[in-house]
Amino acid sequence: MTLRRAEIAVGDQLPPLEVPVTREDLVRYAGASGDFNPIHWNERFATEVGLPGVIAHGMFTMALAGRLVSEWTGDPADVLRFSVRFTRPVVVADDGVGATVELGGKVAAINEDGTAKITITARSAGQGVLGGANALVRLAESHPAESHSEV
Repeated sequence: MTLRRAEIAVGDQLPPLEVPVTREDLVRYAGASGDFNPIHWNERFATEVGLPGVIAHGMFTMALAGRLVSEWTGDPADVLRFSVRFTRPVVVADDGVGATVELGGKVAAINEDGTAKITITARSAGQGVLGGANALVRLAESHPAESHSEV
């Protein structure tokens, strides 16, 4: 289900996405990514290096923002460009609850080349965790009404 250009407008909001993040998620991501830095699983180490606690991998947080956009487009291949700046870590408590990442987005521009710029917000514990997050997505052209002719 690719988005059609005629179906969206500048200012349209993407459906919000709230994602719970637990320590178990961090362990799984570490295994998939190969990033076993102890700041992502060892509370003592994380606080010794000045962090408020164990933090989610930045690329994990970025992937959640990418999920917001790709779920909206309906096809991950329609996400042409995607970038973020990491502004704050997502601190994941070892309390059985963890953290929640709240994601939102809106259509910032619709371009003549059939693409749209999407701005993305990501928050955890009431604070922004990504800055300058945006994506460029491909839009499908609207199909003209089919003509019916007798053969």
